[in-house]
Amino acid sequence: MSIPMPTRPPARGVPRLVAALGHSLRGLRATWRSEAAFRLETRLALVVVPAVWWCVPAPSWRALLLVTLGLVFVVELLNTAVEAAIDRIGPERHPLSGKAKDAGSAAVTVSLLLHGAVWACVPW
Repeated sequence: MSIPMPTRPPARGVPRLVAALGHSLRGLRATWRSEAAFRLETRLALVVVPAVWWCVPAPSWRALLLVTLGLVFVVELLNTAVEAAIDRIGPERHPLSGKAKDAGSAAVTVSLLLHGAVWACVPW
């Protein structure tokens, strides 16, 4: 039996944006603490972003590289959300849980390959 949550009127305007920012920062902090891959990707970004500015003269290529790098972070955060939701359901192994986690991992890999492919195209 679940306990009903107290309801309050939804925030609007600036208070809603402030609350959303707080939720987002909590999500980033939780992902940083729990996901070694996210920490590694963040550290690599500290190298990649300056490299984009030093090595890539064309603004359009810079933008494409930064967007694909951002995509890696978005997909990693979504993968973490999927894994947390699956783990919340229970610790037992289930084929659908494995499928969801594997698909999330594959999405991260595809985003990393996409970013790498864009880097490979820069010299041309």
